[in-house]
Amino acid sequence: MYTLRCTKKLLDRIGLPVESLLPSPTTILGDWYATVLFWRPQVALLVNERTLLPVLMPYAPAATLISRIPDEVASILDRHRLDQSVIARELSAMSEVSVAKTANRSIVGTMNEFAFLADVYRVHMESGDLRALSMRLADTPCSAIKHSNGTTSCTVTTSGTPAHSGAR
Repeated sequence: MYTLRCTKKLLDRIGLPVESLLPSPTTILGDWYATVLFWRPQVALLVNERTLLPVLMPYAPAATLISRIPDEVASILDRHRLDQSVIARELSAMSEVSVAKTANRSIVGTMNEFAFLADVYRVHMESGDLRALSMRLADTPCSAIKHSNGTTSCTVTTSGTPAHSGAR
C-alpha cells in the first residue's frame, strides 16, 4: 500500500477521487508524488518521497496510468541494480494505492526542478528514452536529503549500502 500524491493538474486529468484518510505505506520506499509533463507525447513524472528517486513514464493511456506505475518503478529499480527480492517485495506492496493531493512543498519543488532538467536532458541527449532520462535525473544532487542523489538514497533506503559507486 502506498499513496500517490498528485499535483492539481494531474488530479484534474485523471479524475479519480482524492482520499483524506490515508493509511501508512507498506512499501519500503513509501509514497510517490506525480505530475504530468506536457511534452509530445505527454509524460508522467514520479518522485519518491523518501529518496527523491525520479521515474519518467508515458502518460498515455491515462486510464491505466496508476496501474502501470509499479512496473515502471520496478524497471527503474532494476536499472539501479537493486536486489531482485527487494524489487519483488516493493512490487507486491504497491498492489494497493490511494490517491491524494500533494502534501510536501519541498518534494513538489524537487519535482519541478526534475521536470526542468528532464526537458534539458531530453534535448541534450537527443533521446526520448524515458528510462535513460530517469537514470540521468537520479544522479542529480539533492541537498534536501542526507544522501547525495536519488540513486544513492534509493540503494541506502532499500539495502543499507549503495549497490554501486555511482558512476555510469
